[in-house]
Amino acid sequence: MHHRPRVPTMSLTRIVLASGRSVDLAELRLTSTYGGLLEGYPCKPVNDLRIKALLGTAERAFPNTPVHLVPPPREYPDQYAGAFGRVEVLPSVACVGLFSSTALDPANDPVLYRSGLTVVWFQPAPYVPSACAAEPALRDVDWPALARDFEL
Repeated sequence: MHHRPRVPTMSLTRIVLASGRSVDLAELRLTSTYGGLLEGYPCKPVNDLRIKALLGTAERAFPNTPVHLVPPPREYPDQYAGAFGRVEVLPSVACVGLFSSTALDPANDPVLYRSGLTVVWFQPAPYVPSACAAEPALRDVDWPALARDFEL
């Protein structure tokens, strides 16, 4: 028999952060980073507006958890710079995920409390992150500093 990490049936997957804390992904929304870009080209102003819009979407979708942006990698291909500056490209998939874990405050009843955080990040392809296939920057999230406890 093979040993498999136990993943609760209510989550999509479990990720182990670099700190060693396990977090469960309860909901995941994937969108094309540039789907809907009708005019112009990927550049810093366009990317900053896209990130701002994603953060607003995350705050409205999950109002009871704090929202954190994993700073995306930005590539600068050798292409002609237009009116808005040089070409700047983000990874092709924008992600908004609702994560939960055990309570942060040891005084909280572990049966009645969990901690939660909504995370916005970018990745190169549309996949559900897992312990084996999660962006390193996603695994580096500082859960104790960013998440908040909530009562079930």
